[in-house]
Amino acid sequence: MSSGKILLGLLAGVAAGALIGVLFAPDKGENTRKKISDKADDYMDGIRGKFDEFIDTVSEKMEEVKEVVSEMAEQDISKVKQTVKDAKSATG
Repeated sequence: MSSGKILLGLLAGVAAGALIGVLFAPDKGENTRKKISDKADDYMDGIRGKFDEFIDTVSEKMEEVKEVVSEMAEQDISKVKQTVKDAKSATG
């Protein structure tokens, strides 16, 4: 199981537990709705932060892959040029 799924499950469980706790708390409806709204905002901020971290990580990995592919392409181009040069020298 991936860490993303575990994190999502954990966040969902915490959100469900907090919602149930607030709903069963002896408080006025207005206060309860305010608490639910505040908690939802808190969780959304947390999810946005995790999503931003995920996007940053993916972007970094993509840059690394681009660099490796670029280096490999440059090496292959050099090999082709050397092969062409060697072929021209051999046929002379």
